[in-house]
Amino acid sequence: MILKLLKAERMKLKRSPVWGAFLIMPVIPALLGTVNYMGNIEILQSEWYSLWTQHTLFTCYFFLPIMLGVYCAYIMRIEHNNHNWNKLLTLPVNKASIFVSKLLTASMMILISEVWICVLFIISGKLAGITAALPYRSIMIWCLFGTLGGTVTAAVQLMLSIFIRSFALPVGIAFAGGLSGLVFLAKGFGHIWPYSLMAYGMNSNAPQQIIESGYAAFAVVCVLYIAVFTAAGSAVMSRKDF
Repeated sequence: MILKLLKAERMKLKRSPVWGAFLIMPVIPALLGTVNYMGNIEILQSEWYSLWTQHTLFTCYFFLPIMLGVYCAYIMRIEHNNHNWNKLLTLPVNKASIFVSKLLTASMMILISEVWICVLFIISGKLAGITAALPYRSIMIWCLFGTLGGTVTAAVQLMLSIFIRSFALPVGIAFAGGLSGLVFLAKGFGHIWPYSLMAYGMNSNAPQQIIESGYAAFAVVCVLYIAVFTAAGSAVMSRKDF
């Protein structure tokens, strides 16, 4: 049944304007980050790693949270319109399956965005004249764990968008969450704050510190958050009068 729900979610996205946002928005922080890197190249001596900090400074705290807010608000707004919730919730499927299908679709969108961000990062590095060997393994780690951390943010945003019929308010909350993630990460609590986990997973502040042992704990925290917000979102769908 999950596969059928996933297919239905993909059909809803087929001609969605959300795809435009996912393709265009990552280009902006890539440009800003590259310009910032080239303007401070005398200080930023770690080449690929320094460029990564400049890219993710804008991506993780501003653009990706907004993109997630837009996407989650969009797919929930589809259900809010034309009494679609009533039709969806009368299907003979578990309410948790409905939430999980939306979350899995969101996580796939995040992964696609992460891959696109990494492609832009590599292109930017080549254009900036970086000659050092490309850290392929690190890039893969950043991409995968950024997706996992982003899935936590998506779970929070999906749950909020069940309550909030407005499109703009959840996006605003996602933007504020991204800013709060920067604060919590700076204070040393990035590994436990939901809106910091995407940036933490992408090693946006210290990309050379690829601590393998730390990722196990990070993954556990992410999975726990995803389980909690999935259970909460499913419970809301079961009890809320749409």
